[in-house]
Amino acid sequence: MGIQLPSVRKGLLQLIFSGSFMKRWNDKLRPVELAEVDKQAHKMIAAFALFVLNSKGLHREEQIKLAEDIILGGIFDYLYRLVITDIKPPVFYQIKSNPDHYRQLTKWVLEQLQPRVQPLGGEFWDRLRSYLEKPDHPDLAGRILSGAHIFASSWEFSLIKGINPGDDELKEIEDNFAALLQEHNDLEGMQDLIQGSNSGLGGFLNLCGRLRFQKRWSQTPRIPETSVLGHMFIVACFAYFFSLSIQACPLRRQNNFFAGLLHDLPELLTRDIISPVKQSVRRIGDLIKEYENQELEQRVFTLLSDPAYSDLTGRLRYYLGADGTSEFDNTIVQGGRAIRVSWADLQTRYNQDCFDPKDGYLLKVCDNLAAFIEAYTATRNGITNEQLQHAQWKIRNMYQHESLLEGVHIGALLADFD
Repeated sequence: MGIQLPSVRKGLLQLIFSGSFMKRWNDKLRPVELAEVDKQAHKMIAAFALFVLNSKGLHREEQIKLAEDIILGGIFDYLYRLVITDIKPPVFYQIKSNPDHYRQLTKWVLEQLQPRVQPLGGEFWDRLRSYLEKPDHPDLAGRILSGAHIFASSWEFSLIKGINPGDDELKEIEDNFAALLQEHNDLEGMQDLIQGSNSGLGGFLNLCGRLRFQKRWSQTPRIPETSVLGHMFIVACFAYFFSLSIQACPLRRQNNFFAGLLHDLPELLTRDIISPVKQSVRRIGDLIKEYENQELEQRVFTLLSDPAYSDLTGRLRYYLGADGTSEFDNTIVQGGRAIRVSWADLQTRYNQDCFDPKDGYLLKVCDNLAAFIEAYTATRNGITNEQLQHAQWKIRNMYQHESLLEGVHIGALLADFD
């Protein structure tokens, strides 16, 4: 009897997407709806930047372990949050301060997560359980996640504090954020985040945060509406889960997560150009890519021109395909250069950390899966129109006979959405 490989099921994909429904600050007046999945995306982009800046002096193996701990910690925190839903932070922190209460709550959370998460395999489940059973994580990965979480939450708070006059909670919340940010000031790059647009890194994270204002399918009514920012985090999670299923090496699955997390960053500069437009005129896709690269150079990489950010810009260029490749190319790094390779070679000879592999093809699959679930969910919620129906039909048809590997059949997975 063979070893059961990790598998991705419908329930897990829908659980990850459900953060699009969860409203944040829903007891405050808000200029726009603030969704949990958007905050998680902003948090993990900040965590990615802090990871790169704080891992410079580590050996390769230590960097890979740190990245894995950060990605898994971010996913685990999100899954926990999806289950406890609308518990206000002050109440949750009180629960965490009481070991018995936290243990009881976590036991219930794990019971809710188990049916959807366990198909990912025993190792993933054991790490999830071990992580969530500890209320705090004082190691470097935990501090990076904590700092990124406080930054993303305080960034959201800055949007609402000016339009809630008379709210007696605001001063306490603002003071608490300021104190917590200072507690993480020993992390490289944290002071830059605190300074906001007055620093290059803070300016970059402000740009990323604005992607929560940009709605996908902007001319198609949907419930829920989803932002470009939240979509990026959903794709990142999907990419990591499928990386487990295809037995990707550690650095490959980390690259897939971070590439998914950043893949639509150019849409901040060009807005969401739908596929029919890209495909309607010969070379229009190439022209859009050229324009995106120009805008990235002028508006993103200029912000990060300080030599202290050189490692960060290098990773951004690799993940975004700003080095002569595409975010949807399968690539490795040899001689300091990104090189396109076939899917078959990536799966075999290059599935090793030393090649710095990245799955562009897998990323595109996850991008389409996320779009399918957006359209499917809107239809199930009573929004029926030609665009949503056509999108579902097209993606089902595209992957009807598609297998990433034995046991990872995209068409069969989509067939579960009936």
